[in-house]
Amino acid sequence: MPRYQVPRYSPSPKHEVELPARRLYTFRTFLQDRLPYIITFYMALFFAMLVLTLDLQHGRSLPSISSLLYTALLATVIILGWIAWDYARQRLYYRQVAEMIAADKPTALSIMRVRDGATREQLAVQQLLEKQHKAFADELADYRRQREQHLHFTNQWVHHMKTPVSVIDLLLQQAAEQQDAENDNQAIRSSMQEELERIYRGLEMMLHTARLDQFRMDVRIDRVSLLPLVRETINRHKKACIRSSIFPRVEGQDVLVETDAKWLSFLLGQFITNAIKYSKDKPGSKTLRFTVSSLPDGGCSLSLTDEGIGIAEHDLPRVFDPFFTGENGRLVEESTGMGLYLAREVCSRLGHDLAIESELGVGTTITIYFYNSAVHQGLFV
Repeated sequence: MPRYQVPRYSPSPKHEVELPARRLYTFRTFLQDRLPYIITFYMALFFAMLVLTLDLQHGRSLPSISSLLYTALLATVIILGWIAWDYARQRLYYRQVAEMIAADKPTALSIMRVRDGATREQLAVQQLLEKQHKAFADELADYRRQREQHLHFTNQWVHHMKTPVSVIDLLLQQAAEQQDAENDNQAIRSSMQEELERIYRGLEMMLHTARLDQFRMDVRIDRVSLLPLVRETINRHKKACIRSSIFPRVEGQDVLVETDAKWLSFLLGQFITNAIKYSKDKPGSKTLRFTVSSLPDGGCSLSLTDEGIGIAEHDLPRVFDPFFTGENGRLVEESTGMGLYLAREVCSRLGHDLAIESELGVGTTITIYFYNSAVHQGLFV
C-alpha cells in the first residue's frame, strides 16, 4: 500500500550568526579601515621632523618662524590631499545612501543600489541592508501567500455553504406542499439534517482555519485519555455514519498522550468526515477502524482505516497541500482540499507526526504518531 509521511517538524533557529560576519568586526579590521588615517598622520609627522632636523643642522637652537609655517603648510597639504582622496573614494556610497534616505518610500531598487561601500563598515551596512530587505521580502511574500490562501478558501467555503442552504430552502418548500405525506416529510427532515451537518462541518473548518493563525493563543496541552476522546468524536458523527452504512470499530488499549484535546478532536473529526465523504457511495456496509498501538520508543500511534475509494498513488505526496483535491475531487463535489492541510498544520504545531497510506479502490489509513518528548517543539515557534 503506497505510503506518504509528512516530514517531521524541526524549528529553525531565529538568530543565525555567520562566523565570517562575526570575524569582520575585529580590532584588526578596525585598524585596517583607519590605516589611511594612520599613514597620513605619520607622513605629516615625518615631514615636520624633517624640517626641524634641517633647521638644527644649520646650527639653530630653535626652529625659525618660516620653518614652522612651512611645516604647518606641508601638514595641511597632506591632510587636504588625504581628505580629497577619501571623499573621492566614498562619494558614490554617500550619494546612494542620500538618495535612499530622500525617497519617501525606499523601494527594493533603491536599497539594492547601495553597493559601493569603500570601508569594511560600509560593506557591513550593505550586507545588513540586503539581509533586512530579503527578510522583509520573504515575510511579505509569505503574508501575501497566506492572504491568497485565506481568500481562496473563503470563496470556496461560501460556494459550498450556498448549496446546503439552497437544498434546505427547497426541502422546506416541498414540506409545505406535502404536509399530509408523513413518509415524505420524514425523508425531507432526514435530508435537512444532512444538509445542516454539512453547514456545521463547513463552519467548524472555517473557524479552525481562522484560529490557526493564532494557534499559540488557543492551545492547552494536557495528558489526554485517547480512547474516550475517540469514542466521543465518533458519537458526534454517528448519524452521518449510519446514513452511509459505516460502522466504526475501536481497537487497542487506552493510553495517555500529551496533546490538546480540542485540536485533536478537530483532527479526528476531519478524518471521519473524509472517510464518510469518500465511502458513502460504495455499496454495502463499510468499517471505519480506529487502532491504538504502542511504539518502541515509548510513544503511541492512532490509525484510522476506512474502506473508501482510496487515493491514487501519484496524488499521495500532494494531499497535504492546501486546496489540492486530486482525482477524488473530481468525483466528490464536497472536496475542498483543506481538511488534510489543516491536519498537517495542527500536527506540526503539536509536535505529532502524520502519515497516510492508501490503495485506490481499497481504502485509506491515516496515522497520528504521538511523541510525548516532542510535543513542545513546534508549539511556541
